[in-house]
Amino acid sequence: MPEKFTKQGLEKLKKELEYLKTTKTREIAKRINYAASFGDLSENAAYSQAKEDRAFCVGRIMELEKALTNARVIESTDTGKVQIGSLVTVESSGEKDTLQIVGEKEANIMENKISYKSPLGLYLCGKSAGDTAKIETPAGDKLIYKILKVE
Repeated sequence: MPEKFTKQGLEKLKKELEYLKTTKTREIAKRINYAASFGDLSENAAYSQAKEDRAFCVGRIMELEKALTNARVIESTDTGKVQIGSLVTVESSGEKDTLQIVGEKEANIMENKISYKSPLGLYLCGKSAGDTAKIETPAGDKLIYKILKVE
C-alpha cells in the first residue's frame, strides 16, 4: 500500500536514509572496531552498545527503504479544503494553533505536523475555513476545533 508524503517530507526521509547509509554506518563500524580492540567482548559494554546501535541503524534503514519504495507524493492543491500538505489554523478553547496535515511517517507534534490519519487529521480533512471539527478524546471529553484558515 503506498505511503503518502508531502514533497518536503519525502526529501527529509531521503536525506535521513543517505546519512544513515554513509556517515552513521561508518561511525558505528569505527566504534565497533575500537571497542573490539579492548579484548574480552563478553563484558565489553562499549562493544555491546555499538552493536545495538548498528542493529537499530540497520532496522531504520530497512524501514526507510520500504517507505520510500512505496512512497507517493501528494501535491497540495488550493481547493480551500483541508488535505495532505495543508496548513490549517484552528482555534480550540480560545487557543489558536497552525498545523500541517502530513503523511503518517512525517507526523511530528513538536513541529505541529499531524498525520491525516490521526483523530484530528481525520476530522479536519475535507473541511473548509469556518467549519468545525468535533472530536471525542479517549477519556470521553469533547473538543471542538474551529477552522480559521486553510492554506
